[in-house]
Amino acid sequence: MSFQHPAERAGGGHHGFGRVAERASNFTSSPVFFLVCLLLVAAFVAVHAAGLALGWQLLIGDLMTAVTLLLLALLKNSERRAEHAVQRKLDSIAAALLEQRSGHTDKAVESLEEAIRLEDES
Repeated sequence: MSFQHPAERAGGGHHGFGRVAERASNFTSSPVFFLVCLLLVAAFVAVHAAGLALGWQLLIGDLMTAVTLLLLALLKNSERRAEHAVQRKLDSIAAALLEQRSGHTDKAVESLEEAIRLEDES
């Protein structure tokens, strides 16, 4: 098990959790997921309004808690990937500017082009 940032691990592409997190992130930003959440909240209100047994109230509350926890993990993963992509782009821009001042821009231009393409991969 590695506690290294996913974007800093060797390989460069999305593997395992990164791929699942990307798909889940796309799903959770869809209208379908919003509808699922809306139905879950409506069920929560209905169970409490109907005065159903405590077991049902706990079940609905636990489901909402689980969804919230999963969304928190996805949000943090998306945040870290975006943060890493922005940092790589800034590093490439800084390197290109420094190399431009010294007159050697070949390597910096390649690095900058690669960093700009990161947006398509993320």
